[in-house]
Amino acid sequence: MPDFKNHPLYRVHTIDTAMNSLWDFYKKNFLVLFIMSAVLAFVMQYVSSFVDMKDVQSETDPLLMLEKMKAFLVPMLIISLINLVLTTILQHYVLFKPVDSSNTVLTSLLKSLRYFLPYLIILIILSFVGAIAIVIGVLALVVGAVFAALYILTLYLFILPVMMAEGPDIGRTISRVFKLAHRDFWSNFGWVSAIIVILLVVSLILSGIILLPFAGSFFKTLFNPEEASAAVEMTKNPLFIILSALANAITIPVMPIFATILYFNGKAKEDKKEPVYMPANEDSRVRVEDLYAKPYSDDHPDNPEKK
Repeated sequence: MPDFKNHPLYRVHTIDTAMNSLWDFYKKNFLVLFIMSAVLAFVMQYVSSFVDMKDVQSETDPLLMLEKMKAFLVPMLIISLINLVLTTILQHYVLFKPVDSSNTVLTSLLKSLRYFLPYLIILIILSFVGAIAIVIGVLALVVGAVFAALYILTLYLFILPVMMAEGPDIGRTISRVFKLAHRDFWSNFGWVSAIIVILLVVSLILSGIILLPFAGSFFKTLFNPEEASAAVEMTKNPLFIILSALANAITIPVMPIFATILYFNGKAKEDKKEPVYMPANEDSRVRVEDLYAKPYSDDHPDNPEKK
């Protein structure tokens, strides 16, 4: 097992060092991460283009709408599995490449497969827990639902780094995920919230850029909902698929890097052996007046002027 203490992301972080480390790692490994993410995004975008939502959009009966959506179950399942596989490969590369120079994209592809099944099982368990948490959150209005979703996301981000760094045992992984996620919970929760906001803003900007060549179709749909089929056809355009894949490839590597930072931050706090703070005795504590010469009376035996 590599010594992760040599990993550039391994340290006790503040929000500033976390963001700086993320940016530095992203820049240094941008080309490889971008190409890997572009492949992931292109495959997902291409498979998504076969999901024809025109019939669903024109349907007003909720039951018939659900019935028609069953036809999209297999394509959506394929998209989800592809996403999970490529996410696992990306996470393995981010975690192991800096501490193992022999690790390549192909190595990460092969070695990450051993984590996929345990990862999938934990995600199924987490999805049930998340569904319950979000339902409870909805009862506490929108804020509760958002909190529940961010909480589940915080737990989710620890799964792959824990599993890859400490072994694919499902029970131990779940235990470690909860332990590390709840160590300085509010810091972890706040960092996850911050990165989500940043990604949403960046994604919104990138989406606006890639829509520029298709502004006509977009505004036609925006001002005339009956022309919704134009938006569906736009998503099948090869240029749109390529541009969307390249735009998504810019943001996809962020989460694996950020997940690694979260894990190493918690692990470093565990590994760091700091002495327990003990207040010094009053007699031995250095005082300000000790830094200056003591005043003596004229007849004091230690008065240097008397000597």
